[in-house]
Amino acid sequence: MKILDRYIFSTFVRTFLAVFVILMFIFVLQGIWLHISELAGKDLDYAIIGKFLLYLTPSLIPLVLPLTILVSSIMVFGGFAENYEFAAMKSSGISLQRAMRSLIFFISFLSVVALFFANTVIP
Repeated sequence: MKILDRYIFSTFVRTFLAVFVILMFIFVLQGIWLHISELAGKDLDYAIIGKFLLYLTPSLIPLVLPLTILVSSIMVFGGFAENYEFAAMKSSGISLQRAMRSLIFFISFLSVVALFFANTVIP
């Protein structure tokens, strides 16, 4: 793996993980908000609420994952364009498809893993 590929991939993964955590938190709060009528006023223990959140989280991953990929891609490549890193890549003869190759492989792998996750874990 070349230095440029590692740089793009590491920048994307850091942004991906941060955005994934933030979006998962937002979707879990939205799930709590939808089910607040079943949870409120029942004198539930914290363990029961924790189990509810544990069982709710896997069903939210297919909703959060595409949004995470989209937002993190926009943030990473927008940051590259803002800091003139794309201009440096283009001036050194690297095409956009070549710069995105490692991310295409990563997102393809992630989509296959998400498919197996949706077929085995969620049901």
